[in-house]
Amino acid sequence: MKCLLLLSCMLMVGFAACTNKNMNNNKASNMEIFGSLEGDREVHLVTLENSNGLKVKITNYGGIVTSIMTPDSEGDFDNIVLGFDSLDKYLAGTPYFGAIIGRYGNRIGDGAFTLNGESYQLDINDGDNHLHGGEIGFDKVLWTIEEVTENSLELSYLSEDGESGYPGNLQVNVVYTLTPENELRMDYTATTDKATPVNLTNHSYFNLSGNPETQILDHELTINANQYTLVDNELIPTGEIAAVEGTPFDFTQPFEIGARIDEVEGGYDHNYVINDADGTMKSVAILFDPQTGRELEVLTEEPGIQFYSGNFLDGTLTGPDGSSFIQHSALCLETQHFPNSPNEDNFPSTILQPGDTYQTSTIYKFSVRN
Repeated sequence: MKCLLLLSCMLMVGFAACTNKNMNNNKASNMEIFGSLEGDREVHLVTLENSNGLKVKITNYGGIVTSIMTPDSEGDFDNIVLGFDSLDKYLAGTPYFGAIIGRYGNRIGDGAFTLNGESYQLDINDGDNHLHGGEIGFDKVLWTIEEVTENSLELSYLSEDGESGYPGNLQVNVVYTLTPENELRMDYTATTDKATPVNLTNHSYFNLSGNPETQILDHELTINANQYTLVDNELIPTGEIAAVEGTPFDFTQPFEIGARIDEVEGGYDHNYVINDADGTMKSVAILFDPQTGRELEVLTEEPGIQFYSGNFLDGTLTGPDGSSFIQHSALCLETQHFPNSPNEDNFPSTILQPGDTYQTSTIYKFSVRN
């Protein structure tokens, strides 16, 4: 009888804790229902806002950043990322707009790797290769909302052993924080019960003009990298690291994106090797729009950053106001470890071991030049 009473009390406490957690989330004035998935699973949209009026909207479907409202030099606010105002449009398929990318961001050649003497075959979803975690990556799953405040959102997801072909149960937590300094900070942590590759990033598409029907070719970009990883015709690194000097990949000084893009077959979609990367937070890229005065600075603890110039956007997708997302209407600056690292011994390791914690942070800092 005592055992039954004890069990009953434990269940009541556990239920109360869960209920309180859900009630706290449901009471959040900055959280609304965004839609639902199969099985009546509610999807939410959270709005983070700071004292300067910046607003960031994030849904727990894919951890997607759906909009970032920032001011220009005249004080007018616009959304500077590509996104949608309905869940259905995300479910219909997008090129990873604003999403958390995992278990492995970027490409793994042939979707295969060997770890501890065992061969693993991953989903093939990009020609003959594996891209951004496979057919059902972290961008297409419903994350659990752990905590919501006025300026932060914590999400969690358990990626089970064998998901998309990866080994190990991977517990992932991501915290978005909008700071008073106009920074959107993303803190990632993960643990596993079996050795596995991990490479998490965010895939926001930026157009600092606030008008996605204009191209980003007149934006000026600086990347703190003297080298980049060479790729084959399928964008898989060859293992070679080359100097950017004297090539159209040189953004060590501010340079207009469109000035040399035609010299790069297919446009920019390359990983840059950050100078003096040592696992500490560093400024790695600055994007500037001379028309609006908006500036984005990217800071990260990662050793690489993928510059993607929106080459595959073709105008078929449209925004909330009906604007078409045309080629080069936005760009991505994805902080990361290098693509195909599980197959390249000379690249920084992406293998997470049981008992260790994967931990990395990236910051998007927004400002205006007057």
